[in-house]
Amino acid sequence: MNYYSFLALVALSFSGALGLTFLLLGCALEQFGQYWPMFVLLFYILSPIPNLIAKRHADDTESSNACRELAYFLTTGIVVSAYGLPIVLARKSVIQWGACGLVMAGNCVIFLTILGFFLIFGGGDDFSWEQW
Repeated sequence: MNYYSFLALVALSFSGALGLTFLLLGCALEQFGQYWPMFVLLFYILSPIPNLIAKRHADDTESSNACRELAYFLTTGIVVSAYGLPIVLARKSVIQWGACGLVMAGNCVIFLTILGFFLIFGGGDDFSWEQW
């Protein structure tokens, strides 16, 4: 692993920790006290899966591929759901709007971290975990 990959990995780790801190603050602060927003963790876990599957099974010779387009569609649905869940919870007064704002900030940071990971480490033709 070269020096720039190490710096990128440290930066991605820091930003992931920052995003999870926003999420936990939105749940655990005394004035909020509801842990329903923690369900967005499922969206964080599910969001890279369609693209990983499509990258594995897609044919790179075509400019447009149905498998890749379906993966983009599913990923977009997962990301939009992660932003929609705290808004719905806040509109139904299950959580407060301050908690919704903190969860939304955490969503932005976490999804940018996931995007950064795939842009930095997923660019090669043969993606493997060994390149770290």
